[in-house]
Amino acid sequence: MEAGGKLTCRQRQVLFFFLLLGLSLAGNAEPRRYSVVEETEGSSFVTSLAKDLGLEQRELSRRGVRVISKGNKLHLQLDQETGDLLLNQKLDREELCGQTEPCVLRFQVLLVSPLEFFQAELQVIDINDHSPVFLDKEMLLKVSESSPPGTTFPLKNAQDLDVGRNNIENYVISPNSYFRVLTRKRSDGRKYPELVLDKALDREEEPELRLTLTAQDGGSPPRSGATQVYIEVVDVNDNAPEFEQPFYRVRIPEDSPIGFLIVTVSATDVDIGVNGEISYSLFQASDEVSKTFEINPSTGEIRLKKQLDFETIQSYEVNIEARDAGSFSGKCIVLTEVMDVNDHAPEVTMSSFTSPIPENSPETVVAVFSVSDLDSEENGKISCSIQDNLPFFLKSSVENFYTLLTEGALDREIRAEYNITITVTDLGTPRLKTEHSITVQVSDVNDNAPAFTQTSYTLFVRENNSPALHIGSVSATDRDSGANAQVTYSLLPTHDPQLALASLVSINADSGHLFALRSLDYEALRAFEFRVGAADRGSPALSSDALVRVVLLDDNDNAPFVLYPLQNGSAPCTELLPRQAEAGYLVTKVVAVDGDSGQNAWLSYQLLKATEPGLFGVWAHNGEVRTARLLSERDAARHRLLVLVKDNGEPPLSATVTLHVLLVDGFSQPYLPLPEAAPEQAQADSLTVYLVIALASVTSLFLSSVLLLVAVRLCRRRGAVSEGRCSVPGGRFPGHLMDVSGTGTLSQRYQYEVCLMGESGTSEFKFLKPIMSNFQGHSPEPEVEENSKFRNDFGFSLQLK
Repeated sequence: MEAGGKLTCRQRQVLFFFLLLGLSLAGNAEPRRYSVVEETEGSSFVTSLAKDLGLEQRELSRRGVRVISKGNKLHLQLDQETGDLLLNQKLDREELCGQTEPCVLRFQVLLVSPLEFFQAELQVIDINDHSPVFLDKEMLLKVSESSPPGTTFPLKNAQDLDVGRNNIENYVISPNSYFRVLTRKRSDGRKYPELVLDKALDREEEPELRLTLTAQDGGSPPRSGATQVYIEVVDVNDNAPEFEQPFYRVRIPEDSPIGFLIVTVSATDVDIGVNGEISYSLFQASDEVSKTFEINPSTGEIRLKKQLDFETIQSYEVNIEARDAGSFSGKCIVLTEVMDVNDHAPEVTMSSFTSPIPENSPETVVAVFSVSDLDSEENGKISCSIQDNLPFFLKSSVENFYTLLTEGALDREIRAEYNITITVTDLGTPRLKTEHSITVQVSDVNDNAPAFTQTSYTLFVRENNSPALHIGSVSATDRDSGANAQVTYSLLPTHDPQLALASLVSINADSGHLFALRSLDYEALRAFEFRVGAADRGSPALSSDALVRVVLLDDNDNAPFVLYPLQNGSAPCTELLPRQAEAGYLVTKVVAVDGDSGQNAWLSYQLLKATEPGLFGVWAHNGEVRTARLLSERDAARHRLLVLVKDNGEPPLSATVTLHVLLVDGFSQPYLPLPEAAPEQAQADSLTVYLVIALASVTSLFLSSVLLLVAVRLCRRRGAVSEGRCSVPGGRFPGHLMDVSGTGTLSQRYQYEVCLMGESGTSEFKFLKPIMSNFQGHSPEPEVEENSKFRNDFGFSLQLK
């Protein structure tokens, strides 16, 4: 322990450990009790602890005596020098213990060395330091004047913080003629006052009393506290309510709104308080009165609960009762007269109605109806009308009955429905009206034939179509309705006996869709037309027709056909080419045609293969085969050319032609066949023999032949010019006169004319008859009859002249 009497932290921990150990070992020891009066000043002597413990003063310091209390809140302190136990501060018993008695504060005395402790108690003795106090400064007590003597009325008690004799002992009341006070005790020991009525009260003599209630304690000297007791004498209900007037008469319009104030009744009661409070109600009211009227129970206001109707009830008698808080009541009667107003609009009652009405019918009765109004006199007089812009009119028949008729025949196609509003107005003030709407339908009569959307239809179909192909549609509408507007389509008989229409197209009877029954060929049939009929299903049925023109569009389905040289499998045609020919010399001309039209018939020529590449060339647009350079001695005597002829279709089609060209020194031997099976040496010997014979036979005629050839050529050209050009109506290409003269090695001279016809024409190829026999004196080919024409399956004609 330090010199100042304080313990170190570790010493305190050890001390409390042993203290707890000691408390657990000595918990049952009888404690020592000391007492002190509350409000004793601090540092006051309580006891000599050294004497109580039987210790010398020196031993107290040596053993380390300490005073410990719960929560370390010390109300006592130990004087280490004298060993006296002193108060630490002034004690207030009411603050420490409240109403608990006795007020005991427990503490322990601890001797550290050796360890020993003692239980002790300090009792705080109460003194009369508090006066009784009423929580309410004034108490209100209501006593009926009819209360009998001896009636008791408990009052609120006062409170005193002191205990024992210092607490409340009795209650007293100020002197009066009616009440005395008794002091009663509850089960918890508290005392309360109780008033006792000694004499009957009379409110009319003395309506209220004011008394003073005093509470006294038993202390010395005694203390007291007082409060005011206000006694209100309650009146006895001995008067009935009375109305200001026993009978009320009011008049109210029947159109008064719900909640409308009809009248306010008033009653009075001479009693006061609860006995003077009046409640109003309907007395013995019928079910109709209860549903129609309501009264405010506090104010007496009578208001409408339901709409009035003069035509149903003209007056009401309402009994009103005014009742006070007791059993007394008063009654009055309110007579309510209902005033009539024009609150009923006219009514329309439909007796008969006809709809739909057939169109084209003469004057027809549409509806028969009656009008009425529950009001009377001017309010019940009625006028009736409809709109002015309708083909209907109203006709009055017997009283309040009207007939609605049509003015004449109606046309459903102009208007199929009429909304008619019948307006009925009374003559009251204000005027009321009723509108009744009806819808009149106009039924259809088959008076309109189907009408096609177009007078004629042009349909374009590409050739080689698939069977049952939908190629187009026709459409017709009928202004009628129902079955009269249901259109059926059909193919009408054609006047062209060569057109088998039934095998070409068919039509869907319901939709008007047209279908191609088989694949069509542009080269065989460019266009055809027929008529389609549309008939409705009315009775009798009406019909109309329209023209349908089907135009075929060309498809590139024909390959070019070579007219010259003919590729018929016979001996090939050999073209002679003099070795002295200049570059660009016309050897021959490939002539081909195409059965298609348009760009599908545009032909182009191309040299695919040649015995001597580079020697010959083919013009792409006209098929002329010309030399590309001068001939030389090294060039072979025989040449074979393969020419491709191709159209401009998509995809393009083509044909090939083989040309045989023989190089000669002149025209003395114009035609030498080329036996393809003979060997090369045999062919050369045969050619030499033919050339010798030809030179011998033609030398004498050569000059005359040349002159004649020139003269004939000039005459032919002049004749062609005078005869005119080949024309194609509507075609894309002008006619050209092509001349294959003796400038080449053709054995005969031909003039031909190629005309590619347009959409409506045909492609014709015209050959002119040869103008000169061969140089060997052979008779020419048999002439074909002048202007004869040959047509093939490719769509062109061949005319030889």
